[in-house]
Amino acid sequence: MEKVKIAITGLGRSGWNIHAHLISQLPEKYEIIAVSDPDENRRKQAEEKFDCKSYEKFEDMLNNDEIEVVVVATPSHLHSSYSISALKKGKNVICEKPMATNLEDADKMIEVAKKEGKILTIFHNRRYSPDFLKVKEVIDTGVLGRIVLIKMMWHSFARRWDWQTLKKYGGGTLNNTGPHPVDQALQFFGEKEDPEIFCHMERTLTLGDAEDHVKIIFKGKISPMIDLEITSCCCYPEEPYLIMGTCGGLKGNYTKLQWKYFKVEKLPERKVQTQPTPDRSYNSEEIPWEKEEIWELPQNQHDYQLNFYIDLYETLKKNKPLKITPESARRVMWAIEKCHKIAGI
Repeated sequence: MEKVKIAITGLGRSGWNIHAHLISQLPEKYEIIAVSDPDENRRKQAEEKFDCKSYEKFEDMLNNDEIEVVVVATPSHLHSSYSISALKKGKNVICEKPMATNLEDADKMIEVAKKEGKILTIFHNRRYSPDFLKVKEVIDTGVLGRIVLIKMMWHSFARRWDWQTLKKYGGGTLNNTGPHPVDQALQFFGEKEDPEIFCHMERTLTLGDAEDHVKIIFKGKISPMIDLEITSCCCYPEEPYLIMGTCGGLKGNYTKLQWKYFKVEKLPERKVQTQPTPDRSYNSEEIPWEKEEIWELPQNQHDYQLNFYIDLYETLKKNKPLKITPESARRVMWAIEKCHKIAGI
């Protein structure tokens, strides 16, 4: 197999712990040939681990003509400018989320990628989460009936005081954690319409000047309502999923889901009655539940994030369609920017 020669800029949590870690597990498909980071110790660590070239300056790394793909894993406020520079140098780009810090910059990235004829994809890795895929599969079967409400809870209780808490670096919970659940929410919502959005944000435990508590409602005429909470001030976390449908429902977390449903044709035929009930009670009946099912994450499940790089290889070397398009990531940016405007933060 022909290897993709890849470079990583930014060797922090994402660049090193996620991207470098994942890429090194696919040695038959990828080879890390270059890295860039202003921290000398990080560069030396990469040189020793990957036997690659290292650069203090990103611009110098881009002059390496061997590089086919650049992973942009820098602080958020640099995503757009670094991606555009790499695209103009003839490199394909994997950009960390958020795609950019505003919609205008996201559009520039897409425009340059098309002009240069290069691949631009965004690391929305949570689209590959086994729990998310299973929930979507259950919804798509239709057994839950019309989906009325999807509640998604990303709850924690913790303080933060790193660069991601500062607005000047594109920080805040919505920009940092938010792209994952917002992307999933939009996948659930579908593409038949754009959602109406309500958003409330505020600072709670963070030491920075950006928000760490976010509440978003997505509402449409034909799509299900989605209620999303991403917060750092919930000391009694709720389960990540609660779904209500006209024929059943689903609840669960990242490792276990359960759902039950009934078939409408098995309900007895009834008509609205206005006369008093014989025993002065409310109407009641026993719902004939068809089945209750349980899904548990397989014990031998490999890191789902690897699928991002496996699919990308198929695109790069076999011309398969790109799974995570920049246009789908742009929709996430559209929603995030709308939330910031609505909340005034």
